[in-house]
Amino acid sequence: MASYELANFIQTLDSWGMTDIMLPFVLVFTLVFAILQKTKILGEDKKNFNVVLALVMALTVIIPHITGSYPLSYDPVDIINGFLPGISLLIVAMIMLFILIGLWGAEPTFGGGSPSALVALLSAGAIVWIFGASAGWWVGWNNFINFFGEDTISLIIIILVFGIVIWFITKSETKTVGESALNKISDIFKLRK
Repeated sequence: MASYELANFIQTLDSWGMTDIMLPFVLVFTLVFAILQKTKILGEDKKNFNVVLALVMALTVIIPHITGSYPLSYDPVDIINGFLPGISLLIVAMIMLFILIGLWGAEPTFGGGSPSALVALLSAGAIVWIFGASAGWWVGWNNFINFFGEDTISLIIIILVFGIVIWFITKSETKTVGESALNKISDIFKLRK
């Protein structure tokens, strides 16, 4: 019965506006305040000005949502509420990937260094995709499938897999000056002792 009471409590919080008002307000306020504190745009030791500006910006996001002033499908609170679960899932997936790589006593490398460049690139692409999907800019994977068709996508995936396998088998061991991006991508998960 404890889970039922917890579910009722969470539903009560939601009915009070937790997901539509409180959480987006805290998120916008915290992010704006942190950026203002870090960048010192308003000057050194201007915490009070940073608080006021962050408060105003958070309220300008939340109040039109409450009053229904935003045009349909342009409400930032709806976009935030659709965007954050996808980003959270992406963060958890990336952490799990690094845990699995670290489980075997290895560090992921990218071109002899850290994976930060590739992770940043993949993360930026995933964030743009998730943000666009939550903003309604595109429907998602189904839109892609409907445009090309399932048979065409299956054929493309098969050709890519065979192409990559053939490339790994036939690649030369000597490094060339104009090394391709695919060659650098193959170095991502090399084990470093």
